[in-house]
Amino acid sequence: MSKTEERTAPHVTAQGQMAGPVAPPRVSARRRRPGVIALSLALIAAGGAGVAVLMLQVGNRTEVVTVVRDVQVGQVVTEDDLGKASLALDPSVKAVHGADMDSVVGKRATVELKPGSLLAPSQVTKDSLVKVGEQLVPIGLKPEQVPATALVPGQKVQLVHVPAQGQADSGKTASTPPEAIDGRVVKASSAAPGTGTVVVDVATTAEDGPTAAAWVSAGTLRLVLAAPDGT
Repeated sequence: MSKTEERTAPHVTAQGQMAGPVAPPRVSARRRRPGVIALSLALIAAGGAGVAVLMLQVGNRTEVVTVVRDVQVGQVVTEDDLGKASLALDPSVKAVHGADMDSVVGKRATVELKPGSLLAPSQVTKDSLVKVGEQLVPIGLKPEQVPATALVPGQKVQLVHVPAQGQADSGKTASTPPEAIDGRVVKASSAAPGTGTVVVDVATTAEDGPTAAAWVSAGTLRLVLAAPDGT
């Protein structure tokens, strides 16, 4: 008997009666779920879009200049202070391009540069922060004397002479404006731990430097921010 005949041969029951052919079990077709199919297609499409965006970003990377060593305000920037990195840079971020690194070497830092940060064009200058004919006067400010507006290099200020408590300037009336000296912020330190004192280096003319230093020593100097136009 062939295998085909074995599969289709009648089945003999225990009582010897002949039964009909044994039919193979039916396998029900899997039900299709339109929602699952649609979700799968959406995930595939999203994955493809994500890969496309990633590839686009990788292709649009820009080489920029980074800071690799601490550079203090006014310090000359050297090639050893800088590095390069390739980034997908947002157009709103102002950074020195890698091809322009030689143009910033030899300039002075206008702010404190920290390792790991991008170098912006405004953070360096070819000009000396203390010009010829100027003097640098360090001024210590107590927490209540520090302006809420951040002191940054280049900020114009006035050094105002205020009489010591309980004293008045001889020969001056109450309506006489206090004596003042124009200055420019070169650097402002962070608040000292414990005291909160901030030291501000202010550039003044060589003629006004000794006077401002005397006011600082006597504790009769106050620092006032000038208006943006310098008046």
